Amino acid sequence: MAQPPDQQPQPGGAGAPQEQPPTGGAFGPPQPTPQPTPQPAPQGAPPPPQGLPQTPPPPQAAPPQPGYGYPQQPGPQQPGPYGAQPGPYGQPGQPYGAAQPGPYGAQPGPYAQPQPGHPQQPGPYGVPQQPGPYGVPPQPGYGYPQQPGHPGAPGTPPPGGRGPFKGRTAVIIGAAVAALLVVGGTVFALQGNGDDGKKTAQTGDDGKRSASASDSPVDPGDGSGDGGADPENLNEGRKSGEAKVLWYKSAPDAPGSGADAPGMWITGKTAVKAAYKQVFGYKVATGDPAWDPITLPQKICSVTPDASADGKVVVAYESGTSDRAKCNQLQQIDLDTGKKGWTAEVADGGLFDSAISVELSVSGKTLMVGRSQSGVAYDIGTGKKLYDKKKYGDACFPTAFAGGARLIQVASCDASGANEHDEIQQLDPATGKVQWTQKVKKGWQVSRTYSVDPLVVYLTNEDKNAWNISTFTSKGAFRSEVVVDEDFAPECGFAILERNLQGCQGVAADADTLYLPTKATSGANEIVALSLANGKEKWRVKSPADESMLPLKVEGGKLIAYVEPSYDAGGQVVSVPTTGSSHTTTKLLQNPSGTAEIESGFYSRDVDWADGRLYISTTRLTGNDDTKEKLMLAFGK
Repeated sequence: MAQPPDQQPQPGGAGAPQEQPPTGGAFGPPQPTPQPTPQPAPQGAPPPPQGLPQTPPPPQAAPPQPGYGYPQQPGPQQPGPYGAQPGPYGQPGQPYGAAQPGPYGAQPGPYAQPQPGHPQQPGPYGVPQQPGPYGVPPQPGYGYPQQPGHPGAPGTPPPGGRGPFKGRTAVIIGAAVAALLVVGGTVFALQGNGDDGKKTAQTGDDGKRSASASDSPVDPGDGSGDGGADPENLNEGRKSGEAKVLWYKSAPDAPGSGADAPGMWITGKTAVKAAYKQVFGYKVATGDPAWDPITLPQKICSVTPDASADGKVVVAYESGTSDRAKCNQLQQIDLDTGKKGWTAEVADGGLFDSAISVELSVSGKTLMVGRSQSGVAYDIGTGKKLYDKKKYGDACFPTAFAGGARLIQVASCDASGANEHDEIQQLDPATGKVQWTQKVKKGWQVSRTYSVDPLVVYLTNEDKNAWNISTFTSKGAFRSEVVVDEDFAPECGFAILERNLQGCQGVAADADTLYLPTKATSGANEIVALSLANGKEKWRVKSPADESMLPLKVEGGKLIAYVEPSYDAGGQVVSVPTTGSSHTTTKLLQNPSGTAEIESGFYSRDVDWADGRLYISTTRLTGNDDTKEKLMLAFGK
């Protein structure tokens, strides 16, 4: 996709400006592109955490990192990411259509040859290839800095005040700009039809709805309200066919500098949200408090992205209020009961291995806590320490973990030596035993995991200003790399102090397909279905509105996607068949136009679809007492 040199790419954008189609094979060298000019942060955005600039400093005389497309530059064509140059995982590629050894074949790729003691696998992880870690030059994608030199670092705030669906609490640049009254912990339920004697909304012959008492927020139901209605009726003017706001929460008080609100977990009974120093639980059907809010001694700094199978999560909070405070205090919580379980303090791992910031992930019954250069595992049910993951081999330090159906570890090896490289390992969650290892070619960094099952990783090359998306089999063998010339744009959080492998939203995968949204330069975008077998496009579908559409999940053989709101229409939830010959969108939910401003006002947010309800929450509080800020909303029919 073409993009003017002076247009700042979105931080979540996976693509770089492109003016020519790529040439060459699947392992060509990245090509430089014009450096975009950073845009200012959205008006009204809260200040970033202390010590961080509002926006990353502009690059100094360096070309921008390409995004999810293949780096292109005006002028004579150059061998593209799929050209004849060595990639992170293999040898020099050849033009499309020509047979060539894969990124993991007999060419120098980002995934050098397997190390002794690990299963031998061909490919980018076993043979030198081209400039891409897996054969294709990686380009900065969702959450990857659009400025050279800092893969995985924070990018500039996205236009329009929109940010990542989920932002880890490591360090988030910017914050939420919302539009509702700040009332600490208050719940406003929007009642539907019932036998409580209240009038219900009526639909006239013209198909338009008239507002009524049933659509108006009433007593919070937590013992703190007086039965009075909220002055703002979010369902007022709701049209026929539009869903309603089932309930909403106002944001709790936060410091004037803002505060993180990471994590949103939905169970069959409870919607749970963390914000600043508290964790709130609400009944999914009514929004009534499911349990008393949990208040922690200090601000929350990290959370597990997902819950364990039995509904347990862990949040980390800071050890104090000084500049030397560490994110090392753990608290386990049961989502359905709100019961506080075990607690623990994460010790530093050693010299230069600090717990000042930690990354939490859950795999099976194991909680993995990632420090800057190591990890420590706990039983999430009991808090018992299980094992440590420390330095190994060629000065390899575990620097990031991703959980879920698998436990993935990424290590940085020989960081200051001639053999500097990354390694990917799959661990047995219960014991920490290494199940397989893949060595990444020098110059390539594993920045994100788009999926852990199947394993799909996003890599960047700072020197080449390139990106690569590669997939692997369950045994760690290289499977494919994306070979589509496209400017992809999933949404990822901003990580400064460490990698955030699980910080991306707006991307989904099933056993055979990866679903990525394209960047919308004007009008609607598309979602592209990419084959995990060969990295090629299977099909694509255009957003049904003039706003971007982002994948949420795959369920029941259908891709579920969220369509952004416009200035006069609320967001949508749509489904797309993943198989068959027809791939068109079917609308599942149309949010009311009256909440469009609130939906688009979140600077960063979390979105989930569960049991026919859409949940949207902010991941950053502004701390501005003069604004009306929402914490969370639930939409349904």
